[in-house]
Amino acid sequence: MLKKIALVFLVVFMHKPQCTFAQIANTGMVEQMDSTELGKITFSGMVDVYYGYDFNEPKGSDRPYFVSSARHNEVNVNLAYLGIHYRNEKVRARFVPGFGTYMNANYASESGTLRNLVEANAGVRISKSRDIWIDAGVFGSPYTNESAISKDHLIYSRSFAPEYVPYYLTGVKLTAPLSKSLTGYVYILNGWQNITDTNTPLSFGTQLEYRPGKRTLINFNTYVGDESSPLNPDFGMRYFGDLYLIFNPEGKFSMTSCIYGGLQQRFTSLTSEMQSWWQVNWIGRYNLNARTSISGRVEYFNDPQEIMLRSITSEKISNVASCGLGLNHKVNSNAMFRLEYRNFLADKNIFTFKNQESNFSNLIISSLCVWF
Repeated sequence: MLKKIALVFLVVFMHKPQCTFAQIANTGMVEQMDSTELGKITFSGMVDVYYGYDFNEPKGSDRPYFVSSARHNEVNVNLAYLGIHYRNEKVRARFVPGFGTYMNANYASESGTLRNLVEANAGVRISKSRDIWIDAGVFGSPYTNESAISKDHLIYSRSFAPEYVPYYLTGVKLTAPLSKSLTGYVYILNGWQNITDTNTPLSFGTQLEYRPGKRTLINFNTYVGDESSPLNPDFGMRYFGDLYLIFNPEGKFSMTSCIYGGLQQRFTSLTSEMQSWWQVNWIGRYNLNARTSISGRVEYFNDPQEIMLRSITSEKISNVASCGLGLNHKVNSNAMFRLEYRNFLADKNIFTFKNQESNFSNLIISSLCVWF
């Protein structure tokens, strides 16, 4: 038995990875992964190791407001996963356990072994003539233009946008091609990034993925759900939408941009009101040669009622902007080293700088990522 297992793994690691760049990948979704094929089963994996230094020197070594690559002044693993995927003409399944500081921070509200699920879902094809599927389980989220998988992104660190929308979703998903260039998705969900549901009503989401050409992808998403919970007992209905563009990720110049906004119903002792938050970001990358590129990001985040982002100081969060510059170097076809500098500036003192409140923060971070 041990010899058979060893033979399977030997075949997997010696088999040439099948990577296709004919169609642009939707990097906003975790399920877009490179893989090694063995019959009807494919394997994928990634290890993202990082070192970050926050010049504000946060207490406890956790950088505030982020779940991705969020440890200060230490070498650590942001995300390591090993994925197993099965598909034939009628059924498919994905199992992707994950580990690292991203999993510890982003899945803190989940319990037990659920804290280690990047993806775990199964699906059936419901049409003989069309590629229509119903899947159930834990999925990678389509919301915003960045996912937890760093290797496919134009710059290493995450914008405010993906940090404060779901990275994962749990429920049922219907996938249907609407035309040659348009795919539609409908989600029935446990809620806003929940595996274990926190209230009775289910939530709903939609996704339209438009591909006008091989180098361009436009994605539009919506979300509607009741977000009342023990953590937020004053919350009611939430309405959210985001729109993002990904252009030419394998060309000389690539860019992506996302804008989103949301409305959150909030109850007081006498009445209720709708409160809003929104953001916009732009990321670009320019290839200097076949292996080396430079990247840049600008973004703006507005959440004056602290719906998504809770301040760690005595002042409330209102407006936060950031800019960054990164260097990316491909060691080979499945390994990349990255270095990035990032500056944050807020209109209020929402950061701490050496135990004093401050309106700015500066970060330098590096990463070595290997995948198959």
